[in-house]
Amino acid sequence: MRTTRKETDTVQIGLIGLGRMGSNMRERWRSAQIDVIGYDYISPDSDVPSLEDLVLALPTPRIVWTMVPAGEATRKTITQLADLLDAGDLVIDGGNSHYTDDSDLAEHLAARSIGYLDCGVSGGVWGKQYGYGLMVGGDSNDVQRAMPLFDALRPQGLRDEGFVHTGPVGTGHFAKMVHNSIEYGLMQAYAEGYELLLSNTDLMDTTAIMRAWTKGTVVRSWLLELLVSALERDPQLADITGHTEDSGEGRWAIEYALSHAVPATTLANAVFARFRSRQPDSPTMKAVSALRQQFGGHATQPRPTSA
Repeated sequence: MRTTRKETDTVQIGLIGLGRMGSNMRERWRSAQIDVIGYDYISPDSDVPSLEDLVLALPTPRIVWTMVPAGEATRKTITQLADLLDAGDLVIDGGNSHYTDDSDLAEHLAARSIGYLDCGVSGGVWGKQYGYGLMVGGDSNDVQRAMPLFDALRPQGLRDEGFVHTGPVGTGHFAKMVHNSIEYGLMQAYAEGYELLLSNTDLMDTTAIMRAWTKGTVVRSWLLELLVSALERDPQLADITGHTEDSGEGRWAIEYALSHAVPATTLANAVFARFRSRQPDSPTMKAVSALRQQFGGHATQPRPTSA
């Protein structure tokens, strides 16, 4: 039986997706006295057995937040929600969807008088403890309606230091895309600096040098602190390989830069560096080596023969 929410009722939300981010967000909301009903079709921590049960458990008007993989999974989930929710309900997509997908999703829901917000969420596995940075696109009235949820997720302190209403639908995910591409560039810069330090055998302690940069210097940042933490456990990073995946936002940012003639060279190089990391032997550099031999007779390094 469906109930109607009263003004004095506890804030309630349905959360779809209980992976690392989703489950931590659920706990942070609950610690702020927000009633969260979580659903995940593969997680044993799901509070309800189905999407239909999630919708039935929420009083109207409902707010449902999705934290599922970008692309088809998000489109399928929101399409299913459109058939289950009522006019006046609100859907918030907090995953890393492509910003161009948002307008189609919003239009599909709007045809049923259901609201839609796109929310870029940053904070990773540390967000539960320190709070999440939030970038929200959509109608101002819908943003204000969901503000108790945003306030519970964001870091303590001034709202505008951890939350922003970015503009119309799609701009929240666009801002998150740019945020993640900057993250790519920052990580690449710190990593190249680490390798430069490591190459100088006169330096006594590479980790100590980078640790000394974490306070007072112009390159201090939380990412640097995380790198130092990793190096303290494994100074040579001997336990891992350099193979590095990308989750898509960096590529999308470069595609946008190309189509709008924005010279995002550092961000592009950071994405390409990840591609190189997955190559056991670079076809590009083999071709360069072959060309040097062809035009100048320069020596090449033969591939070792197997024993």
